[in-house]
Amino acid sequence: MIPPTNKPAASITMARAEYQRRRDGFFLELQRLAKTDRKLSLTRLGLFLAGIGLAAMSLTTREVASWWCLIPFGLFAAAIVRHERVARQLDRCRRGIAYHDANLDRLDHRWQDSQPLGERYVDEEHPYEYDLDLFGKGSLFQLLCRARTRLGEDTLAEWLRTSASPSVIDFRQRAICELRSRVDLREELALLPAEVHDSIDPSLLQDWAARTPHLLSRKLLATAGLLAISAVVTGFGWWVLGWPLAYFAAAVTAELVLHFAFKSLLQQVAHDIDRADVGLAILSQVLNVVEGERFQSPFLTALRSQLDTERHPPSWQIRRLHRLDAWLDSSLHNQFFMPFAFLLCLPIWLSHAIERWRATIGPHIAQWLDAVGQFEAISSLSGHAFEHPADPFPEIVGPDPLVDAVGLGHPLIPDDRCVRNDIRFGRQPQLVMVSGSNMSGKSTLMRTIGCNIVLAFAGAPVRATKLRLSPFVLTTSIRVHDSLLEGASLFFAVISRLKAIVERTGGQTPLLFLIDEILPGTNSHDRRVGAEAIIRQLLHRGAVGLVTTHDLALTDIVEKLGHIAMNVHFEDRLEEGRMTFDYQLRPGVVRRSNALELMRLIGLGEPVDSGEELQAENR
Repeated sequence: MIPPTNKPAASITMARAEYQRRRDGFFLELQRLAKTDRKLSLTRLGLFLAGIGLAAMSLTTREVASWWCLIPFGLFAAAIVRHERVARQLDRCRRGIAYHDANLDRLDHRWQDSQPLGERYVDEEHPYEYDLDLFGKGSLFQLLCRARTRLGEDTLAEWLRTSASPSVIDFRQRAICELRSRVDLREELALLPAEVHDSIDPSLLQDWAARTPHLLSRKLLATAGLLAISAVVTGFGWWVLGWPLAYFAAAVTAELVLHFAFKSLLQQVAHDIDRADVGLAILSQVLNVVEGERFQSPFLTALRSQLDTERHPPSWQIRRLHRLDAWLDSSLHNQFFMPFAFLLCLPIWLSHAIERWRATIGPHIAQWLDAVGQFEAISSLSGHAFEHPADPFPEIVGPDPLVDAVGLGHPLIPDDRCVRNDIRFGRQPQLVMVSGSNMSGKSTLMRTIGCNIVLAFAGAPVRATKLRLSPFVLTTSIRVHDSLLEGASLFFAVISRLKAIVERTGGQTPLLFLIDEILPGTNSHDRRVGAEAIIRQLLHRGAVGLVTTHDLALTDIVEKLGHIAMNVHFEDRLEEGRMTFDYQLRPGVVRRSNALELMRLIGLGEPVDSGEELQAENR
């Protein structure tokens, strides 16, 4: 594994300065182009009026030749071409400014309104993603993702939802180190003009490419060619040379018969490619960017090799398919182009070209899509690493289970508000029992550990001073709720979740559990007995992890377990009528509760200790 320290200065100042410099460059270029845009607008207007004036004068006086108007009109056409180029450059500058504004907002922790949110990946049944806020508004995915395609989003989501092997983690870490400083490459991807649509499903293209192509026979193609030539020749003969109309009509009739005979096939080809074509434009552009790069790390080198071809590169092939589909769509639906396409039998030729593409290029599509998805995912993690140079890569160790964290913080909490803690568990202790009052930070500690483990197993840097950990199967029980629709109470939902956690133990890879407020919704005696039974079962099966509680009776379980368990706690203080928390983890069991103080602070009234006092108040 690469060492868990980074070469960049431990500050986001470098990233902020780089983003600001690039934004300023785009802004200055935007101002220059805006002036050029205004000048070209006036120039076009002047040339157009000059052309109209010369044309009008040529009709009223012999001193002005009619062809003179061609000069301003020709210059007008050239100005249009130039103006369109400037408009594209203006659009690129605006995208550049917006891109770096988003980067700067992310450094200032104002990224919660950015896209994508990753809501389509939310799965409450997943072992940990829902509890750790991996997807949705304000999620880890939203913070990390910079993908331009659905492929990249899907791949990054999969990396966050599954744990990579130590060797794959090492490959990804080295790739991130290589790409971390490549702001220019991430900028180039971000400024590609095509937009991403949530409806784009890359599996449609992959499924289309994998199906058997509908190749047309040579006889059919030869017939279509002969009929097209006949229609053109007889049409020209009738229009120009005065041939009988019957010749042209016969050729057109034969073409009609041919088109109707293969109408269903042509419609099927057009329908299938239309569904697969969505997103080809941005896909070809991303491929074009990656094709122009040469990498050093094994991970990126392997991805780049997936795009090597004997002839035309993947971006050219994808672009060609996109153009073929556009031509086929126009030949079938464009009212102005359809007659000419019909005479030339273009739908048949284009359908054959598309199916021929599927037969020859289709087998390579899966590896091209995989390369794009993985490259965009690793690029997203590289951008995060660039913006947080103080975050180290974790060290993956083994074979004994271990989590050894120094200065561990939550990646979604701003640095100026993030309180960091040290924690270590594995073989001794297997269990860390975290006690503390309400709002003291127990659940946040759970999510801090969980999110950093997710980052570590995805190959990304972690929010810590140092982190050493072994491979784990991560599972959590933090955000459990009842279901009126399914008729499940809160307690039933909790024990069902705990049962699922126990069932995941016993594999080759140890299980790491994070259980928040174990067994709520039942009486203290049953909770104490049930919690001890569950914890002993988990530890007996080789699992390690944390359990939080504000029921101090549960902390006695640690004493019964001996050296394989440890008590830690969070404290709170009441200062001048205000509840304060320092969120620092301390050894031992918490000695006080804040529930009554919190009730008083929010105005729920003074708690009553006895029935006599309650009767006295009622009188």
